This record gives sequence, structure tokens and C-alpha cells, in this order.
Amino acid sequence: MKTDVIKSCKDLKVYQMAYKLSMEVFEITKKFPKEETYSLTDQIRRSSRSVAMNIREGFAKRKYEQVFIRHLNDALGSSEETRGWLDFSLDCKYMLENEHKRLDRQYDEVNAMLYSLMNSWRNFSKI
Repeated sequence: MKTDVIKSCKDLKVYQMAYKLSMEVFEITKKFPKEETYSLTDQIRRSSRSVAMNIREGFAKRKYEQVFIRHLNDALGSSEETRGWLDFSLDCKYMLENEHKRLDRQYDEVNAMLYSLMNSWRNFSKI
């Protein structure tokens, strides 16, 4: 957590990281071939944005713990989907191996934070 008091989803480190990663994915996909615009490019951008947006939407509904946890679980699914699209991007030679490794490692970190938040939310739910 960025601060001891969580006032907004923007105070969640996992949200900050997911948002930053989606912007990195956006920048990298600007270089993808035009013929991928409505397939790989669109899919990876949507899934990467979905990670942050599910965290944000769940946070807005945090009063209902199970709803919040369901959104965090959806964020986890979107993170794994993004990792799959990153694999396709690497194998299609649309991105460099070092870019792929860095992003994949960071999405792995996001996943760990999501798991942790799902399991420890009760400790932070008095906000």
C-alpha cells in the first residue's frame, strides 16, 4: 500500500502498477502491424486495461466484500489473458524478448499482489 489509509483505488499499489502496465502495452502496440489492429492489438489493449478497471470497479463496491473479491479475481484473469497475448506478440516478433520478459515479470508481480489483496482485504476493509 502506498499509504496507511486507503482513500481511493489510486492508493492501491496494485492499481497503480496495473494502470502503468496498460499504458506500456498501449505504447508497445503502437508499433504492431496494421493487419493486427482489430485482432491482437485490440485484444491485448483491452485485456491490459481490464486489469486496472476491474480493480477500480471492485474498489467502488468494496462495501460488499465478495463483489470486490470477484472483481479482483476478474482482474487476475485479465492479467493472465494479457500475458497470453504478450506471448503471441513475442512469437509473432512484434516485440523484443527483453520487453516481453520485463512485462511478463511485472504482470506476475501484479498477480501476486492481487492474490494477497484478495486474501487480506479484511485487514484493510475499515476504510
